[in-house]
Amino acid sequence: MKPHSIGRTLGIGIRVAGRVVGQRVAAGAEVSGVANSASAAAVESRAASAAVQSQAAGKAGARTTGSLGRGMAGLLRPFRRVGGILWLEVTGVFFLLFVAAFAPTAWRTRASYAHGPDHRTFLAAAAVMVVFLYLSISSFWRARKK
Repeated sequence: MKPHSIGRTLGIGIRVAGRVVGQRVAAGAEVSGVANSASAAAVESRAASAAVQSQAAGKAGARTTGSLGRGMAGLLRPFRRVGGILWLEVTGVFFLLFVAAFAPTAWRTRASYAHGPDHRTFLAAAAVMVVFLYLSISSFWRARKK
């Protein structure tokens, strides 16, 4: 048995047992201590019918939940595609912000690209710009392909 099935079975069993105990306690209070075999049989039959009704209600609820889930999935399917495209475009713009943030540093230190005091700064800024520019372009490219 799958863990999900075991948990569901235990949960249903506990609920049914709780109802049976509750009904027996209520029936015991009505009878007020007199143990009548006819009333005990009636309580047992009520408990059995309650268990059957509970099981039927559970199956109906499961069918309704499944139908509702399939309906919502069908309703949201177009929005999922549009949402994916929008997510890729927003991500592309976000990566372009990093390119725009490091561009002034690269421009300021462009004179010492080969040798100079800001050589490492220029290389680091250029490397970060290239990486984020690649990520941005690839994000827009993937959004275009969708």
